[in-house]
Amino acid sequence: MNKSAFRKSAGAVALVSAAALVLAGCASDGGEAGSGNGKITLTVATFNDFGYTDALLKEYSDAHPNVTVVHNRAATSNDARANYFQKLGKSGLADIEAIEVDWLPEVMKYSDMLAPVPEKLHDRWLDWKVNAATDSEKNLIGYGTDIGPEAICYRGDLFAEAGLPTDRAEVTALLTGGWDKYFEVGNEYTTKTGKPFFDSAGGTYQGMINQVEAAYENPKTGDVTATENPDVRKIYDEVLASSKTQSAKLGQWSDDWNAGLADGAFATMLCPGWMLGVIEGNAKNVTGWDIANVFPGGGGNWGGSYLTVPAKGKNVEAAQELADWLTAPEQQIKAFSNSGNFPSQNEALTNATLLEATNEYFNNAPIGSIFSERAQAVTVSPFKGEKYFQINDAMQKALTRVEEGTQDADTSWKQWVSEVKAIK
Repeated sequence: MNKSAFRKSAGAVALVSAAALVLAGCASDGGEAGSGNGKITLTVATFNDFGYTDALLKEYSDAHPNVTVVHNRAATSNDARANYFQKLGKSGLADIEAIEVDWLPEVMKYSDMLAPVPEKLHDRWLDWKVNAATDSEKNLIGYGTDIGPEAICYRGDLFAEAGLPTDRAEVTALLTGGWDKYFEVGNEYTTKTGKPFFDSAGGTYQGMINQVEAAYENPKTGDVTATENPDVRKIYDEVLASSKTQSAKLGQWSDDWNAGLADGAFATMLCPGWMLGVIEGNAKNVTGWDIANVFPGGGGNWGGSYLTVPAKGKNVEAAQELADWLTAPEQQIKAFSNSGNFPSQNEALTNATLLEATNEYFNNAPIGSIFSERAQAVTVSPFKGEKYFQINDAMQKALTRVEEGTQDADTSWKQWVSEVKAIK
């Protein structure tokens, strides 16, 4: 799964068109933004909650009174995605369009239809955030908004039952290492309690495969290499071997998985920053959840978004200025305060407001410092080509077949190989 799954399940209101705010534009290079009289309208299209409140946008309007900004917000990323690809390269898109990382492989095919981000801004973001949205011509096509650095969320009360450490720093030390260490601790937990250690093979596999630079396709040729990549088979075998005794076998986002967050069905899960709201929302009365500042194998990212500026927009230069402002470190910190979206800006990651942020539900965990360190621990930006999501979806189904007991691991792998070869 990915962040869009969370956004679909969040129950956000259907399409929202926020009240227009009168904002002013200042043009680049000394020119004046807008048409003849200097007054223009800019539209910003997002989905769910990017943290762009009326109050935030008013800050821009107070300084620039000649531009009217209309914020249109879709309920889910799926709604926004359908509109984006229907109109990209034609007409009808907003001046600024938000995209999600899950669409990025497809967006990159049409990078020439997007206005590049000015080169002077490229060092603003984490390197891996920039690299993921840079095309073969070295054009960065998206202004980075949020990211999903991963830690490990754990049930301290369940760890105590197993005689394992519960203190956040001690759990971090306990889990530090590779995936073999994570599964080793899981084996100790299940041996002592007879209960599952993690939620599902599919969710755990995703964290592991996201650390492989080119899991399924050759970045240079686009050729599918998934079935021949030894790393893929190794991860498949490793997660399923541990799944036999350590997995709760609860598919993420299912009703049983939601209930499992509250009833102790599993003791740990891979946990990007935006997952905190999902856990708290499904387990309001549970007091045992905590966060360890660690991720097996070093670092990992799950989720995130960008702002893009369609090249055929009527006010490209003014839109670039607004996209620049919205993704500047100051605004990223305000978006984090407004909605919890974790910044992708280097400067924002060292901001005191971020680093001092805590979460009462998670035993007052210092979420700002934890996820800032987790973001900087990410070293791999996995290549996700045109066929990545079809291949990965088939893999998730292969893992599910094994966990449900409808196929053994080898038979399910062979079916996956056949399905990958059939992808056109």
